[in-house]
Amino acid sequence: MISIDKDSTKIAYFSMEIALNNQIKSYAGGLGVLAGDTLKSAADLKIPMVGVTLLNRYGYFKQKISCEGDQIELPDTFNYRHLKKTNVVTHIKIGEDVVKIRAWEYLIRGHSNYYVPVYFLDTNVAGNKEKYRRLNGQLYGVGLEYRLMQEIVLGRGGVKILSELGYHNIQKYHLNEGHTALATVELFRESLAKSSSAKIKEVRHKCVFTTHTPVKAGHDIFPLSLAKDLQHDLPHLPKLFQNDELNMTKLALYFSSYVNGVARSHQEISKKLFPGYCIYSITNGVHSATWTSPEFQKLFDKYIPTWRECSLSLRNVFSIPTSEIWTAHQQAKARLLNYIYKKQGIKLDLDVFTLGFARRFTGYKRSTLLFYDMNELLRIHRTAGPIQIVYAGKAHQDDENGKQLIKEIIKIKEQYKKDIKIVFLENYDMNIAKLMTAGVDVWLNTPLPPNEASGTSGMKAAHNGVPHFSTLDGWWIEGFVNRKTGWAIGERRTTLDPKQLNKRDAANLYNKLETRILPRYYHAPENWRETMRYTIAINASFFNSERMLQQYIQSAYL
Repeated sequence: MISIDKDSTKIAYFSMEIALNNQIKSYAGGLGVLAGDTLKSAADLKIPMVGVTLLNRYGYFKQKISCEGDQIELPDTFNYRHLKKTNVVTHIKIGEDVVKIRAWEYLIRGHSNYYVPVYFLDTNVAGNKEKYRRLNGQLYGVGLEYRLMQEIVLGRGGVKILSELGYHNIQKYHLNEGHTALATVELFRESLAKSSSAKIKEVRHKCVFTTHTPVKAGHDIFPLSLAKDLQHDLPHLPKLFQNDELNMTKLALYFSSYVNGVARSHQEISKKLFPGYCIYSITNGVHSATWTSPEFQKLFDKYIPTWRECSLSLRNVFSIPTSEIWTAHQQAKARLLNYIYKKQGIKLDLDVFTLGFARRFTGYKRSTLLFYDMNELLRIHRTAGPIQIVYAGKAHQDDENGKQLIKEIIKIKEQYKKDIKIVFLENYDMNIAKLMTAGVDVWLNTPLPPNEASGTSGMKAAHNGVPHFSTLDGWWIEGFVNRKTGWAIGERRTTLDPKQLNKRDAANLYNKLETRILPRYYHAPENWRETMRYTIAINASFFNSERMLQQYIQSAYL
């Protein structure tokens, strides 16, 4: 039986979503993957940490794409066999009702058998009213009231359940995005300090806040009247509640002593979004062992035996012959192409340059920029070297523009199928992400600057020697070394309006593809393989969650 030393656990990590296992549909995308990678690195580094999130019986949603290109959202399935039901139940008040919350436990095992527990909060408990039992239905459910009640359960219920579980020595509460901000209200309510100012000081000392998006839609805002209806004991702090609204990001900012953006460029944007707050930056990273393909794991085990204990040692990749790096890549690529053939009957060529794009589909990510001028793309395909393209990703169920972008790609795929092979893989998840980030030849990313807070998919690709081709936004401003780790689309900052910028960035994308990327891939194979090696040495060795968590320990937790 595995024993957790709860008295020694000092850090609680709260996140609306945490991606731990592909069968546990407790995540929607990058935010959840980051949370899972953070906690996995805590287990590797033997950091006394505990995770708190919501249990969602139907996950985010299962994506199907119709023949016409419409996204169909279906309930997903949750595999409970990976979780252990605890006997611990706490309760909170929502409005006039008492709501019971049960905890389920998942244990993350680090590479040296150190365990970090994650608790999933469940309101589908006998005695609760049906509307509360349904709060564990879908992640990011529809409606302000549903969403706020979920966040009350996560934030306030999470603080209470930790105490009931026996975690009495938590010193830092890490709030991963504003969804978790109501943990601060519960900490304020539980404080034994005599004055409001002393309570605020105590809570601030305990709280660390990471903000993840410069996009307005990414910040939860609720009518203050609704917030007060559901929480009668909100603290009376006039400076906190302005414009008759409860802004969850501002709530977390107000109650946190350490606040950070997720890349240096995001720090700059966040300071402008939230003037008056001291905002630092800790650039995101990914869990090396999770996102390194089996082929490259075998290669690293052979030449860099310490890479699992120390991601920084990946800089020693220069000891690996480029021929072996290429062989590992081609094996990973073959797995992706076999998956595509099995799922869709489309036969892609192992020796053809393959471009990969997988993101949440929404306007600012410009998922169709590659197809801005199809005649130009097809000309490059005919003259500079053949191209095949693999897409994947979901649009939020309320994002009609994002759904339209998927439909447009499906239409282009069918319209030009005799000219160029384009694949769209439905129901993007962790397993497909692992296949794609290891199996394509270049990872494409096209956000409209400065809307990308960080992005992590290119970091996953880097662990498999796949270079990045992206606009200079988010983490890529730090990771870009021209022709060593990839290529840049356009410039870092611009005053052009989006329409002008789309035209210019598309032209730059086509130019780099034709004059730099395809010639190197097809006509300078040794240079290409050296680029793959530099990508691992420079980007994978730094943009990992081990380094990221060590920065949190040094700058935020201590």
